[in-house]
Amino acid sequence: MTDAEAPAAPDPEGNAKPYSVSELSFALKRTLEDTYGYVRVRAELSKITRHASGHIYLTLKDERSAIDGVVWKGVVSRLQVQPQQGMEVIVTGKITTYPASSKYQIVIDSMEPAGVGALLAQLERLKAKLAAEGLFEPSRKRPLPSMPAVIGVITSPTGAVIRDILHRIRDRWPCRVVVWPVVVQGEAAAHQVRAAIEGFNALAPGGPIPRPDLLIVARGGGSVEDLWAFNDEALARAASASAIPLISAVGHETDTTLIDFVSDRRAPTPTAAAEIATPVLAELRAAVADYQRRLISSAERTLELRRNRLSAAARGLPRPADILALASQRFDLAAGRLGAALAKNNSAHERELVRTLSRFNPALLERPRALKTQRLAEVGFRFAAAARRGPERAAQNARLPLLGLRLAAAVARRLTRGADQLGQLDKLRLSLDPERPLKLGFALVRGPDDAIIRSAAALKSGDAVTLQFADAKRGAVIDGAPQAPAAPAPARPARPAATKPQQGDLF
Repeated sequence: MTDAEAPAAPDPEGNAKPYSVSELSFALKRTLEDTYGYVRVRAELSKITRHASGHIYLTLKDERSAIDGVVWKGVVSRLQVQPQQGMEVIVTGKITTYPASSKYQIVIDSMEPAGVGALLAQLERLKAKLAAEGLFEPSRKRPLPSMPAVIGVITSPTGAVIRDILHRIRDRWPCRVVVWPVVVQGEAAAHQVRAAIEGFNALAPGGPIPRPDLLIVARGGGSVEDLWAFNDEALARAASASAIPLISAVGHETDTTLIDFVSDRRAPTPTAAAEIATPVLAELRAAVADYQRRLISSAERTLELRRNRLSAAARGLPRPADILALASQRFDLAAGRLGAALAKNNSAHERELVRTLSRFNPALLERPRALKTQRLAEVGFRFAAAARRGPERAAQNARLPLLGLRLAAAVARRLTRGADQLGQLDKLRLSLDPERPLKLGFALVRGPDDAIIRSAAALKSGDAVTLQFADAKRGAVIDGAPQAPAAPAPARPARPAATKPQQGDLF
């Protein structure tokens, strides 16, 4: 409390200067803040309340006392651990008062576990929470690709881990490796690793940066505090939600972090992660060569088996020479007799021709030759005429496209005229439709025999008729005698035709 704020000395009459409640409260606030400033407090957390504004209100207590604390919204994301009920922590902050309720409290700037025991207890609580949500279920584990083309590695770019992974992948399965550099220790490690996992999943297939087929999150060994970033709840949820299969290779074989439980596969060391992620190219080549050798051997055995079966089946059949011997002999005999038979047949026909020609005189024998000559002349004449008609046919063929266009235009005009005539006939049909006037408000009067009544004289009083409207028919009875139609209005007198002036004839 400053001199100006200190209570004035009592006057001789014993009266003190009165202070307002606000003046006294803020004077105490400044005195407390100036005296203590920043302090470190080890306590157990209780009554944790997360306000809708983002601030966290809690109580720090031990076995005998308690003090209220507040974590402002901007500090919550920078805390090393998130406050949980019953956690033992060491907080650093500034002592102040809340004048509205005459309380003092600590404004927390940082929070860290009080020891390894507290860290492990917090880890067990978080593991139980995520296990209850089913994030550790084996059914959620995705199978790893057998031959990845691109592997994404999330680790520090300067440590020995990345060199071991690259060296092991290069020896086993030369493929493309995309490294996302992050820090693997400290307050920013969890956020950067989570951002790397989400960034790899956000890559589009076929983009400038290839989308990995497999992710490896790697870090060397260390203490519990060094590996604590990989126990972050948000990081574990990001690893569980990753669409790309993920291998966790954090620490050595005895080290266990939360990301190991939610990843698709855990590797005891980063080098083992590279071995799990990739096959051995030499072994694959040897396996392919062995498969090829076995395939060739199997094909040879199959061919040999079929060859033996064919030979065994052929031994039970007669020889082709034996089957064809009789037919070949018959063919040879027929071929030997064919020449003599043809000569004999030709001689017989020649004798028959001579005998037939001897019955005619020599003059008649010359007639066929004249007929042949005449036919040759006729053919030559027709050939010359066809040659002369060739240019005319070519000209006619050249006019065919033009005639086709004219024919198409004539057909189109004929179709148009036909469509117009059809439309006119349809209009005439509609105009002659006997039911068309009914749609205009008129009605047809039909007698008992359903015949149309065309004259009032055809009806007498008491006759039953049917009135046909556009939508339905209604019955009616004739009442009264027919009335004479109204007299037409007198016609207006015709205007006299104007007399044209007489015009004389010029001629």
